[in-house]
Amino acid sequence: MTLPSTEQLHIDAAQLDRSDLANSARALAAGQIAAAQAVERAAPAIARGAAAMAATLRTGGVLHYVAAGSSGLMAAADAQELGGTFSILPSHLRIHMAGGLPTGVEMPGDTEDSDVGLAEALSDLKPTDTVIAVSASGSTPYTLTAGDIARAKKATLIGIANNAGSPLLQTADIPILLATPPELISGSTRMGAGTAQKIALNMLSSLMALDLGHVHGGMMVNLRADNHKLRARAAGIVERIAKVDTDAAQAALAQTNGDVKPAILIAALGVSKGDAVARLEEADGILSTALNMNNNC
Repeated sequence: MTLPSTEQLHIDAAQLDRSDLANSARALAAGQIAAAQAVERAAPAIARGAAAMAATLRTGGVLHYVAAGSSGLMAAADAQELGGTFSILPSHLRIHMAGGLPTGVEMPGDTEDSDVGLAEALSDLKPTDTVIAVSASGSTPYTLTAGDIARAKKATLIGIANNAGSPLLQTADIPILLATPPELISGSTRMGAGTAQKIALNMLSSLMALDLGHVHGGMMVNLRADNHKLRARAAGIVERIAKVDTDAAQAALAQTNGDVKPAILIAALGVSKGDAVARLEEADGILSTALNMNNNC
């Protein structure tokens, strides 16, 4: 029987030698680079997934991240960063990890084979929602059950897996194959497969934010400045886009309670907070559109 790629032995596995850790490190680095390169081939599918996620948020739906084991950690990390980075509301995000998110240093492995509680957790899944299911093997029972529920409830299913032809990819509305090479440490999918998953998830959420207008000129214009670091970052963003000095940027942010997009309009166009908000509403939140509107808006 042919083993799936995530379980095969890497042709360079013999380079891992305890007597030469430096060369072993180079071999591991090469394995990570090869895994990262696999993501580029999935770019079209990742773009389709990002568009589906953006559509879900536009219609008030929820993004459900579903995974087990190390894939679950990758998925959870992406979901948990969307609030601070792009101001995605917690009500639009859910994390479903087999066995629950770990609170200590141990992560039970047997939960990958169990779907206990998943049906209840996804009981309110709607057709407007999107499920992002991640599994290196593409055959983890927990993610396959989530896929079954998603299809039954007509939600969009994005499947991310590292094995071609795996059940998760076969059933997903948007299959994303990350065809990573076998692991240098056979079966340790927290390594190459996990690296590719992390990159793909980062791309999905970043492209989603770009589609929603939360990124302008490579800057996070939808962040809310609610701590010292973010206030400094927000001021810099307003300065660069509105072409004003620090004092003007901070004054505009003070009017908007740290919301960057309306602050940019206030600083760049000299409009009131109410006018800035109205412009953004008419522009569907797209800053470039709001900046180019007629001043009588």
